Amino acid sequence: MPTDAHTSASRYGAPALIAFAESLLMSARMPRDRAHDVADILIEADLLGHDTHGLQLLPTYLQHIEAGHLQVEGEPLTLADHGAVLAWDGQRLPGPWLVLRALEIAAGRAKQYGSGTVTIARSHHIACLAAYLKRATDQGLVMLLLSSAPAGASVAPHGGTRAVFSPSPIAIGFPASDAPVLVDVSTSITTNMLTRRLLKEGKRLPQHWLIDETGTASNDPAVLQAPRKGTILPLGGLDAGHKGYGLALLVEALTAGLAGHGRADPLEPLGASVFLQILDPAAFGGAAAFRRQMDWVAQACLDNPPRPGFERVRLPGQNGLARRERQLREGVQLEPAILPALVPWSKKFNVALPAAT
Repeated sequence: MPTDAHTSASRYGAPALIAFAESLLMSARMPRDRAHDVADILIEADLLGHDTHGLQLLPTYLQHIEAGHLQVEGEPLTLADHGAVLAWDGQRLPGPWLVLRALEIAAGRAKQYGSGTVTIARSHHIACLAAYLKRATDQGLVMLLLSSAPAGASVAPHGGTRAVFSPSPIAIGFPASDAPVLVDVSTSITTNMLTRRLLKEGKRLPQHWLIDETGTASNDPAVLQAPRKGTILPLGGLDAGHKGYGLALLVEALTAGLAGHGRADPLEPLGASVFLQILDPAAFGGAAAFRRQMDWVAQACLDNPPRPGFERVRLPGQNGLARRERQLREGVQLEPAILPALVPWSKKFNVALPAAT
């Protein structure tokens, strides 16, 4: 039977966490292959340190299966297929499973055509974007992944006070000789998941990254909770938020615009419009030339003299990859609230919580 005896210092083997998440999803009627893909991506996020978008999401996914918002059976509907370009209606199927399938197809077409692009309308939530990138960079490929949430509006355009956008992340991965560069940034200055976690813990944000309904800057996540109508600021904050605003519009165009489903449509439960593109450097200036250029840029960044307050300059993804290797060896350290939130589900389905290492 499940046990609640877990502490904030506990670590868990990644395979055990994957098996636990997979078992819960299968108990909720998700087929094994899809359950494994979802579990694998959630734990990959935790391995990289993106723990707001890892196992923490599983209770929401399970709730959505029960409510019928996340479909466990069926296939994506092909809306268009032009060789290098493929458009799907995701039919509200599991987001990680859809994205991994799209990645495999796009990678194959990139090797054939030089690039492969897949858009997905009406996907369920796709979790952490960074968790997918290494699968492309390990093949020597460049990957772009963008996501918007048509049902979510928590970010105001620069200069405004009414939410229009979701945090709308952009992820880019490319290979380099020592290690891949993995970029995963939101077009907002913070995320919904972090503000919700801080609200539950009675904490505030480190800076004034929010505005209330009057446009007054705030670091209190409570301004985002009904009946309040505060919003998250775009990336760049009060002074340079026009940059994040511009990127949010880019994400909307490439995801909702190209996929054909977004904020102009009737409101649906939590889901995503997705743009995924794979580029094969061999089809452009050549793989060797790509690595020579990216290696030079990467080294110029790493060798850059750090300014006060920084020990060194690092590349995006460098800390995450080091954390991933460490946690694969020593076990994954989860935020204290993550497993307790899954205790009711483990009891409901009689799935034992993973044992600490």
